[in-house]
Amino acid sequence: MSLIRYALLALLLATPALATPPPMAQEQHINDELRAGFAGDTLRKTCPTLEARMLVVMGRLWDLKSYAEAQGYTSGDYDAFRKDPVQKKRLKDEAEAYLEAAGTVPGDVESYCKVGEAEIAKGTPVGGLLRSSR
Repeated sequence: MSLIRYALLALLLATPALATPPPMAQEQHINDELRAGFAGDTLRKTCPTLEARMLVVMGRLWDLKSYAEAQGYTSGDYDAFRKDPVQKKRLKDEAEAYLEAAGTVPGDVESYCKVGEAEIAKGTPVGGLLRSSR
């Protein structure tokens, strides 16, 4: 009888670890970090005085993968999500909307520089990925 009790207790304790995480497109932290990366990439490609802090970028991607695995996703899940063309387009579109709300104007390079400088000065997730040569 006590063996059955221990087995049930073990099953109850293990159940949260066996839970399937929600679709990665619904995981806010992962999406926020990737969106920030796309926004930073757009800023650095558009503004000639901004560049990526590549060690920071790589470190944040590594940390994000570790975070995803701690949430119950596999390494393969994470890699597939990052490479999925539909998810990339969605996140790039959201990053573009974020940048436009912050003041960028398509075709106006200086507006991208201003927004990038402001992101750096405010220490936002986007700004943390960039450095300025100004």
